[in-house]
Amino acid sequence: MGELTGYQLGVIGALFLSVASSVSIVICNKALMSNLGFPFATTLTSWHLMVTYCTLHVAHRLNFFENKSIDMKTVILFGILNGVSIGFLNLSLGFNSIGFYQMTKLAIIPFTVLLETLFLKKQFSQKIKLSLFLLLVGVGIASVTDLQLNFLGTVLSLLAIMTTCVGQILTNTIQKRLNVTSTQLLYQSAPYQAAILFLTGPMVDQYLTKQNVFAFKYSPLVLGFIILSCVIAVSVNFSTFLVIGKTSPVTYQVLGHLKTCLVLGFGYTLLHDPFTERNIIGILVAIVGMGLYSYFCTHENKKKQIHDLSPGSQIKDKDSNTPLLGHQDKENHFEVKKATKDSLV
Repeated sequence: MGELTGYQLGVIGALFLSVASSVSIVICNKALMSNLGFPFATTLTSWHLMVTYCTLHVAHRLNFFENKSIDMKTVILFGILNGVSIGFLNLSLGFNSIGFYQMTKLAIIPFTVLLETLFLKKQFSQKIKLSLFLLLVGVGIASVTDLQLNFLGTVLSLLAIMTTCVGQILTNTIQKRLNVTSTQLLYQSAPYQAAILFLTGPMVDQYLTKQNVFAFKYSPLVLGFIILSCVIAVSVNFSTFLVIGKTSPVTYQVLGHLKTCLVLGFGYTLLHDPFTERNIIGILVAIVGMGLYSYFCTHENKKKQIHDLSPGSQIKDKDSNTPLLGHQDKENHFEVKKATKDSLV
């Protein structure tokens, strides 16, 4: 019972860290992009990942955690996949209206459920599906505005949805199948995520903003906010892997929509952003959906734990070191709320 309580506290701590760090980085990046005019979201993300890797490397050297070897092909492909998903999400935002971009983010949950059902044979109860539906309706009411379609933007959105879902499912699967911690997986994959974004970020940002990141005039204030953003990003990246590893990709997406509601509320109360009855109704519906999802998940997990602890059911699957990606051929993005539109970093 003590172990169960400790695990639950660990999950709560991971969820709290994810929400707190994500909302903090939204505040920081809003100031950096909207007020200081630094619009290079993809390049900034590559710096975030590089700082994350350097921080984890120092922590490893100081023996704060033990590194565990993971098949190189799995790590490289996993890192590149997560880096590419961030690029597609930024391109989706650049080529679509705000409303269609919000719909893209909403579509990640049902697509994740579909993939887990088809390929991982995971079962979702009707109650869970109902709570997710209420959540999506609420966030849609609160955040989706116009819906302007174009062919290129639609293709980029579909690619963003697929790569994001697969990356997050693999984040959960790799940790459980290969028995590695979120820290170990992030430590090994961060360099490859950073590399793909470091190489493509300046080109993507220049195409979207018509500005060159290397020609930007970096004032001491801008540099200060970039450093602060990178420091907070360490916590964001770590908590992302931690939450997905301890819960599931679907739960992480639900948490992401909670962050969206908090950001909307923050913008209204502190920054006096426009807020309507539609926003309020949408957030309330979303909160009901999140509450029901949390309740149903907790109830079903308790039933599963009781079953697992019963005699004859304590048979564990043997850990496999087979490369997951090579043999069977993840807000890491987070939201930045600009003055007129959201941007992923």
